[in-house]
Amino acid sequence: MITPKIGIAIVAPAGQALEPCAVDRAIARLEGQGCLVHNYYDHACIHERFGGTDEGRLAQLHAAVQDPDVHLIMALRGGYGTTRLLPHVDFEAIAASGKLVVGFSDITALHMGLFARTGALSYAGPMITPDFGVAEPVRFTLDDFWRCLAGPTHTITECVPGNPRVQEAGTVWGGNLAMLVSLLGTPWFPRIDDGILYLEDIAEHPYRVERLLLQLHQAGVLARQRAIVLGDFSGYKLGANDNGYDFDTMLAYLRATLPVPVIHGLTFGHIPTRVTIPFGAQGQLDADACGFTLKLSDYPTLRSGPGCA
Repeated sequence: MITPKIGIAIVAPAGQALEPCAVDRAIARLEGQGCLVHNYYDHACIHERFGGTDEGRLAQLHAAVQDPDVHLIMALRGGYGTTRLLPHVDFEAIAASGKLVVGFSDITALHMGLFARTGALSYAGPMITPDFGVAEPVRFTLDDFWRCLAGPTHTITECVPGNPRVQEAGTVWGGNLAMLVSLLGTPWFPRIDDGILYLEDIAEHPYRVERLLLQLHQAGVLARQRAIVLGDFSGYKLGANDNGYDFDTMLAYLRATLPVPVIHGLTFGHIPTRVTIPFGAQGQLDADACGFTLKLSDYPTLRSGPGCA
């Protein structure tokens, strides 16, 4: 059990709140748990599809970094827009502050840039409107986040048949596949050797997932990894011209082609029930035909500091 109180900053590096009252619900829910919430998002300042102008969204992030009462910087939601900010984000200030950036999807760009520029770790975890702000939150998703945050270790257990036998250890990193590949060749793509790469995406047809993974392979990224762990890849539609080419067919091709083992079934992605993964933690992956465990360690927590139940 974590003890009060955590200071949580709400920022919108990407999209606006699709349901403004979800922000109020999230704030009430977090405050009801004893957290101190600092909301830097203003729905009146939305710009186009974004949670503010580029300058405004960057100012939200940097204000949260400078706030001495903030421990966690939690993204409002994903969508798109974080890429626009990358050249101007003060990653060194984020790392020096010791604050933990939390989010997933488009927020993968912040995780990647922070690790590439400073080596600082962050959390692929829940966000304000899709997780804390929904009318009926998924208890597993929130509980898994608080357990991970409490540390000092965290174990993900998945009972999924059909995986190869794998025992590997390495640096755990990844996130949204399309976002991750979009950073290839930029200063915000970290070079990680002996990694365990976790990936997810939404509304990407299996052939596009294959194409993105082949791009990582052909760029030499995958040969430096110990394993790939696939999360949820839903929301796409197959067509008549696919002629039997579905996700399972694509997965079989990848397993026969890529130079590292590919594990599937991670409860992570654009789904309500989701695990939390510290980006940059050390991981021990043990998989067999019945499922797998991913044991995480050596990541920053609030175990010894202020917290929130």
